[in-house]
Amino acid sequence: MSRRRSRESVAPDLTSLIDVVFLLLIFFMVSTVFKKEELALMLNLPKTEKMQMEKVQKQQSIIVELSDNSLALNGKQLSFTELEQSLDKITDKSTLSELRVDREVKYSRVVKLLALFKRLGLNNLALMTDR
Repeated sequence: MSRRRSRESVAPDLTSLIDVVFLLLIFFMVSTVFKKEELALMLNLPKTEKMQMEKVQKQQSIIVELSDNSLALNGKQLSFTELEQSLDKITDKSTLSELRVDREVKYSRVVKLLALFKRLGLNNLALMTDR
């Protein structure tokens, strides 16, 4: 009688490969820097065309200039609290307020300024950019 030889299948040992894959997975999970949640307003600002504004006398308008590190009212440098005190003295609430804002200014500063105007009842605003 002839003996049958049973064929044993040869398969590579996958345990070391699985260990390496899990080690890589753990490494990437630990070394990943997760983005911190930011409080931001997602805005799609409209594109505007240059329009002719009515000529307004300087005495009838308030010009507030806001840049990254300065704040000015009608050309005079002020702090935010001084600006608030100056605007609070205005009796005619329908006076045109021109807000001239640099492009690089953080939007949180603009929101703070708009909130001040709203709180003081100065609702006639013209927001200008591109300086």
